[in-house]
Amino acid sequence: MLVLVVGGLAVWRIRNIFGSHQLPTYAGSMSEDSNKSDPKIVRYEIFGDPGATADINYIDDEGDPNQIVGATLPWSIEVETNSPAMVGNVVAQGDSDFIGCRISADGVVKDERTAHNVSAYVYCFTKSA
Repeated sequence: MLVLVVGGLAVWRIRNIFGSHQLPTYAGSMSEDSNKSDPKIVRYEIFGDPGATADINYIDDEGDPNQIVGATLPWSIEVETNSPAMVGNVVAQGDSDFIGCRISADGVVKDERTAHNVSAYVYCFTKSA
């Protein structure tokens, strides 16, 4: 029993001697604002013959799909995001033989396409809007 007490006391003393300095910690040094990017405006546009309509699907800033049925052209929507990058995707099918789409981010066109055919269908896609 005496050996255990002496051994325990020796271990305790050695730990106090060699483990006495405080190790640096980085807990709490993180910034409260984990998202430091500036807001970005992503604009989706669908255009075509004046008075034409289209069924439109697009991805919002949360990555969720949205659908607009029978939108009068031209149509557009702006999505604001604080994310450093956003996948932009818009598809549309119109009731005329011409339709186009455009995705821009902060005024810079990222993708633009047009289609000429019966019940024209078009899509625009960008990985870093």
